Amino acid sequence: MIQSTSLQITSESGLPILLDYTYDDEQTLHQVALFCHGYKGFKDWGAWHLIAKEFAKNGIVFVKFNFSHYGGTPEQPSEFNNLEAFAEDNYTTQVQDVNTVINWATQYFSQHPFINLNQLTLIGHSRGGGIAVLVAAQNHLVDQLITWSAVSDFESRFPTGSAFEQWKTTGIYHVKNGRTGQLMPHYFQFFEDFKAHEQELHILNNAKTIKQPCLIIHGDQDEAVHLANAKDLHQHINHSVLKVIPGANHVFGMKHPWDELHLPEKASTLAQLSINFVLES
Repeated sequence: MIQSTSLQITSESGLPILLDYTYDDEQTLHQVALFCHGYKGFKDWGAWHLIAKEFAKNGIVFVKFNFSHYGGTPEQPSEFNNLEAFAEDNYTTQVQDVNTVINWATQYFSQHPFINLNQLTLIGHSRGGGIAVLVAAQNHLVDQLITWSAVSDFESRFPTGSAFEQWKTTGIYHVKNGRTGQLMPHYFQFFEDFKAHEQELHILNNAKTIKQPCLIIHGDQDEAVHLANAKDLHQHINHSVLKVIPGANHVFGMKHPWDELHLPEKASTLAQLSINFVLES
């Protein structure tokens, strides 16, 4: 039977990391997939829970978590009601969060009655895909990597020109959340932290060092992260496999909330390609 368990761990900053894992309790499991959500996202966005079930049906434990500074709270995890934490977020913190969850998984599942972790696959969507590339390059506990609509460069996504100068002067920059209408704040520390750790956070330079099997999936109708990002990753990661889903947008046909019982066609393709890769690698 497919089960889902939720719990909370503590990040290096002291803020909570909410996570859950979905699995089949009728068999002993050895493969775990760890999913990193993207910018202005969270683990319970859209139909990620249905993708988790698809992995579980195929004997793969699916772990999804909220980054510590994603902007929500344990009491209201699907709302952006902690914008102060969101403003303090940066790429270094997100890398730390992923490593914290990986360390938790290796310890927790070693004592689990149904799960004996032998293979860990790191999956990242959008900005979370860029973070996943960095972690896979730096953490030997990652056995394979999958990216979904991933960015290949962080620096180009910062404000430029007068918008950047205003950010530097005022110390705060806002991005409108198209779904909620909220103005999401970023403190200037976000850019300062990136420049202070630029080499560690350079996605393509890190991608060159990845030795694990890697699957790159992107839609050719991605309106948020151009397909060129996937091609860049494919070019820099040795032995990577690139799969382009025709007609797929940035979220593979999903939206939030997702009230239907089944995945949209493009998301179903995304899940099956990923599951096949995990099982065959």
